[in-house]
Amino acid sequence: MLKKFKASELIIFLLVIVLIFVSEYDYMILNNPMRAIFIGLWPPTILSLLIYLNIKRNQ
Repeated sequence: MLKKFKASELIIFLLVIVLIFVSEYDYMILNNPMRAIFIGLWPPTILSLLIYLNIKRNQ
């Protein structure tokens, strides 16, 4: 299954997962909800950019 993905896509996906955990850490452990929300908004943005670039490449 992972052979369908490029190495760059896997790295970006891992970055998104790390950002989600960092956001949760900021919210629950550091008690900094504004920073957690700011960081938490980046994963969907990065994933949507990745989807957009894949669509453009396949056209």
